[in-house]
Amino acid sequence: MRAERDGVHPLSDVQTSLIGENTRVWQFAVILPGAEIGEGCNICSHCFIENDVVLGDRVTVKSGVQLWDGLRLGDDVFIGPNVTFTNDKYPRSGNRDYICLQTVVEDGVSVGGGATILPGIRIGKGAVVGAGAVVTRDVPAGVTVVGNPARALLKKVAPDEL
Repeated sequence: MRAERDGVHPLSDVQTSLIGENTRVWQFAVILPGAEIGEGCNICSHCFIENDVVLGDRVTVKSGVQLWDGLRLGDDVFIGPNVTFTNDKYPRSGNRDYICLQTVVEDGVSVGGGATILPGIRIGKGAVVGAGAVVTRDVPAGVTVVGNPARALLKKVAPDEL
C-alpha cells in the first residue's frame, strides 16, 4: 500500500492541484481536475467532486456526497452524510444542453444528513438545513429549515449573532 501524501489518502483519485493546506481527502473520494478546495477541509470517503465546484476553508463533506458543477460552498460549511445536490432543473438522460444552475451555500451553513438541495438555491450565512429536508427555495441567513418542502422552524437570527 502506498503511503499517504499531503493529507490525500492513496486510495482516493484526486485530479486537481487546487487543494489548500491541511485539507484531508479520505479513501475512495474522486475529485476532478477543475475543483477548488480550500484550506483545512475534510473530504470523507466515497465523495465525488466535479470540475466546476468551489469549497471555502474548513469545509466538511461527510461520506456519500456528490458535489456537482455549479456548486459554491463558503467557509466553515458542514455537509452531512448522503446530502444530495442537484444542478439541472429538468434532467433528461443524454441531454448535453442542459442549463447548469449555480447553487450557493454561504459561510457557516450546516446541512443535515440526507437533505436534498434543488438547483439554483442560495442558503444564507449561518442557516441550518435539517436532516432529510428538501430545499426547494432560498433559505435566508440564520434560519433553520426542516421538512419536505423545507420550511422555517426558528426565527431568523440577527446578523450580529452569526
